Amino acid sequence: MKRLSFFLLAGFLSVGAYAQQGLDALTEKTFQAEKEKSDKAITDEKASVKPKTWMDRAKTYESIATQAIKLDSNAANVAYEAYKKVIELDKDKKTGGPGKMAKEAEEALKGQALFQAFMNSGIYKYQAKNFKDASALMTRAGEINPKDTTAALYAGIFSQNAENKDAAKANFERYIANGGKDVSVYTTLVSLYYQDKEIEKALATIDKGVASLPNSKDLSTQKVSILVSTGKEDEAVAGLKELIAKEPNNVQNLLTVASIYDNRVIKGSDELNKLESSAKKGPNAAKQLEEEKTVLKESQAELARLTARQKREPKNVDVKNQITRVKQMITEAQGKVANLEKEVQAQAGQANSGSEQKIADLKKQIDSDRAVAREYYGKVLQVDPNHYDANFNLGASYFNEAIQVRRVVESMDMKDYQTRGKEVEGLACGKFKQALPYFKKAKTIKDNEQDLNDNLTNLENVLKQFEEKKVACVESK
Repeated sequence: MKRLSFFLLAGFLSVGAYAQQGLDALTEKTFQAEKEKSDKAITDEKASVKPKTWMDRAKTYESIATQAIKLDSNAANVAYEAYKKVIELDKDKKTGGPGKMAKEAEEALKGQALFQAFMNSGIYKYQAKNFKDASALMTRAGEINPKDTTAALYAGIFSQNAENKDAAKANFERYIANGGKDVSVYTTLVSLYYQDKEIEKALATIDKGVASLPNSKDLSTQKVSILVSTGKEDEAVAGLKELIAKEPNNVQNLLTVASIYDNRVIKGSDELNKLESSAKKGPNAAKQLEEEKTVLKESQAELARLTARQKREPKNVDVKNQITRVKQMITEAQGKVANLEKEVQAQAGQANSGSEQKIADLKKQIDSDRAVAREYYGKVLQVDPNHYDANFNLGASYFNEAIQVRRVVESMDMKDYQTRGKEVEGLACGKFKQALPYFKKAKTIKDNEQDLNDNLTNLENVLKQFEEKKVACVESK
């Protein structure tokens, strides 16, 4: 995923990582001396329990972080902890509450100087490619000044580089909440949510972005892509049509609408083939019924044979016992046949009311989706007649429809074929013929596309076969 990166990071510094290069040797020596003095003071048993020792330390390291960070890249954190130590040590003797120095430290923890110290330290770490520390430092800057957009923005960038997606999301969310309007932040945050399958949050972020930046094409395009990939095609089409209303000649948007409907046709056709195949096989009860009728018929024939034999051999006990068993088999078979006839009748009623209706509805939907797909492919060609994908996909649309029509012929028995076979073949031929000019046009645009060349060769062979059979091609919409 594309990461946010800004060349202005270095330009943000009015003091700090770059300003340090202008320090003269004397000033740097002064900072070093103060640092060493503070480090020594906190090890002294008496000095280390005095609030002033820690206040001096906080201010010393705060200055190092903003003016001489090369001396200690962790100076901002040292200053932060020192201010907290002041609050811990400085108590009002009368009330037990914070003393004067502690109150000063509390203000400093929310102040601009410490905020600047963490900002500077974070950028310094970032430039050194220590992204983890950079993220932590810049996030702390955002906590000191929670309404600042710059800290939130940089914290998000640094967290992203540190592979901490949760922190990146939180910081980018704060940037947006604080009124930030950089579209790349919105699109990056959307991508982070999408990667983690937080689809609703991704879409909600896009909606915020569109409300804040109504003219952003990137956000609208991103929304369509997410809706399509998550199966929310109707919403995607609605969004695309809004974009098309604003930019009627945007080929990509037109093509995307066509592709959505084209994919629906493909899915619908696959489902239709399965339904029709299942309908041809018929219910399992019908097969069982035929088998049981055969058993009944054979049993009845066996009974007739045994009865005739009994007349010739009236004292034969074995024949008598066989007749008894066969009569029992006939009774059982008759009961099974009766039950199966009821089941077949029930299944036939279900097929008529369910499967056949579903097939009819599906065919109607496929025809509707196919018409819309072709409409939008046509709009693409109105803008750009030499658009390869639109030409190829239109050809494929007619080609695939022709295959569906031809399957009807292949499923006919001889009687049905004699009645309407030639008519349906003519319709199939017409659809194949309608595909031809689009494939030929596509070939003039890209001559070496294997799929196109294979389809075109196959198509020309099919049309030749229809011609040899003297089938009259019937072209329709």
